Amino acid sequence: MKFTLSRDALLKSLGHVQSVVERRNTIPILANLLIRVTGSEVSFAATDMEIEINETVEAQVGKTGAITAPAHTLYEIVRKLPDGAEVELSAAGSNQLTLSSGRSHFKLGCLPVEDFPKMPEGDLKHNFKLSAEDLRALIDRSRFAISTEETRYYLNGIYLHTAKNKNVEVLRAVATDGHRLARVEMPAPAGAKGIPGVILPRKTVGEVRKLIEESAGEIEISLSEAKVRFTFDGVVITSKLIDGTFPDYERVIPSGNDKILEVDTRVFANAVDRVATISSEKSRAIKMSLAPGHVVLSANSPEAGSATEELEAKYDGALIDVGFNARYLLDILQQIEGDGARFNLADATAPAIITDVSDASALYVLMPMRV
Repeated sequence: MKFTLSRDALLKSLGHVQSVVERRNTIPILANLLIRVTGSEVSFAATDMEIEINETVEAQVGKTGAITAPAHTLYEIVRKLPDGAEVELSAAGSNQLTLSSGRSHFKLGCLPVEDFPKMPEGDLKHNFKLSAEDLRALIDRSRFAISTEETRYYLNGIYLHTAKNKNVEVLRAVATDGHRLARVEMPAPAGAKGIPGVILPRKTVGEVRKLIEESAGEIEISLSEAKVRFTFDGVVITSKLIDGTFPDYERVIPSGNDKILEVDTRVFANAVDRVATISSEKSRAIKMSLAPGHVVLSANSPEAGSATEELEAKYDGALIDVGFNARYLLDILQQIEGDGARFNLADATAPAIITDVSDASALYVLMPMRV
């Protein structure tokens, strides 16, 4: 096996695939990349048995073949080579990879190609396409609410499914950690109708989001009950899905919240951030006191003192005091791109619905706190 690739192109591909490789592995081969050279292309693959990334790039091929190599070591070597360098990778057998660039030469110990696990894909019979921009929006506006509590593993991802909204078929992404919920939707693309409701694991969501950062084209998504595959720009990501049942999130979204508050998103977020400086590090609690025409934000801490800030607001309902976790509130406000944020409230004990005044595609639910 032998090929030559520019340092920049090699570093980019290695950076994409090596990020799924865990730093500590009980199975040695999982610390390695699979490098396969065919025709005029070279492919790099890595897996942790739950997710597999495979990227193919054009290269100057001297000899076809395949080898595995330690992922993080190879990445670090290439990262430290000078910009613009040409890198030659070659292997005479299956147990050693030689890397040469200018006056630098490295020999890396390898493991047999046969040991590298291949993730069975199964029958991915549901296929549809999303623009990279749409997929970024679905992920960015929902993933902050993914639970990190491992005991509730079925909440450790984004629930992707189709639903009906006013008789329109929509593709919907939902995430919740029990304290807040994010529901983002868009018109369902062709081929998405009837897809099984699937839970995309947190790690898969993170890897996909990183890899589509620079993509401007379409992402092909293929699904089965157990696996998902994303294909774009020479990259294929295959992942197992979370085997669990996502809770009936519709029951969490209140329907009787009749008190409506509208605020300037950025002004309100900055005020929340300032007042929260005083709130205790543990609870991060702030109080919102609503009265016609304005809202007062306040926080108290036995150690730090107290803070209040009054803001103009569009509100003509009854007086109400409600407490929220400031960090959770700011997380939601960061997702609202429009100038206005709308709060639908009922009382101090009921969950609040938060939406963008100018965009109905995303809805957020935030549980209140005692303050």
